Amino acid sequence: MTVDSPDRARLFDLASVLLAYPDARLFAAAEELHAAVDTIAHPDVRDLLSAFLDWLSATGPLAVETHYVRTFDLRRRSGLYLTYYLHGDTRKRGIALLTLKQRYRAHGLRLADGELPDLLPVVLEFAAAAGPGDGEAPLRQHRRGLELLRRALEEAGSPYRHVLAAVVAALPPLTPGDQAAVTALAVDGPPVESVGLAAYGADVDAIGFGPELAFASCPSLESAP
Repeated sequence: MTVDSPDRARLFDLASVLLAYPDARLFAAAEELHAAVDTIAHPDVRDLLSAFLDWLSATGPLAVETHYVRTFDLRRRSGLYLTYYLHGDTRKRGIALLTLKQRYRAHGLRLADGELPDLLPVVLEFAAAAGPGDGEAPLRQHRRGLELLRRALEEAGSPYRHVLAAVVAALPPLTPGDQAAVTALAVDGPPVESVGLAAYGADVDAIGFGPELAFASCPSLESAP
C-alpha cells in the first residue's frame, strides 16, 4: 500500500519530532503525538509510530535519554548525519552540506545557528514542509544511508527502529544495486579523507562512526527573514 501525500507529510513531521533529542517538551506532548499518529490513514505506518509512542510512554525520561545517547551518539553505525554515510569526512561531504543548506534557503527556510543541515530530524522537517519533489529529494538521495541506519536499529532492537521503518516505507524501495551498496557500506564504512568542515558549521571531531562522539541535539528549521 502506497503512503499518500497527506500521510507522508504527517509521517515526516512526526518522525522529525520523535527522532529529536527526547527533552521535556517531547514527553509533555505525548497525548498530542498519539492523536496525530491516529490521523494517519496508512495502517502499517500508523502501527509503527504507535509502537514507538507506546514505548516512549511506558519508559521513564532518564531511561529514554540514556537510550537515545547510546543509540545515536555512541553507536558506530547509527548516527543521524546523513551525508556522512554517503561521503564520510571528505571534500564531497562539505559540498553536500552546502548544497543542502542552499536547498533550504531556496524554500525560505534556514537552520538554527551552528546546526548541520544533514541531521535526519531536520531533513525530515524539510520534507514535511516542502512536500514531494524537492522537499523529499534529500531523503531519496540518502536512501542507502537511511537503510543502513534502519538495519542498525533493527539489529540493536532499539524502539527507534519503528520510526525508521515508517520513514523508509514512504520512500522508493531499494534496488538490488542499493542492497549491495548498503551491505558493502556496513562492512567497509564510508569514504575516508581528513578535511576541515568548519566552513560548513561542522566540527570534524564530532562527526563520524568512532566510539566517542559528541553529536548535537536536533536543530530546527525556521522561516528566513
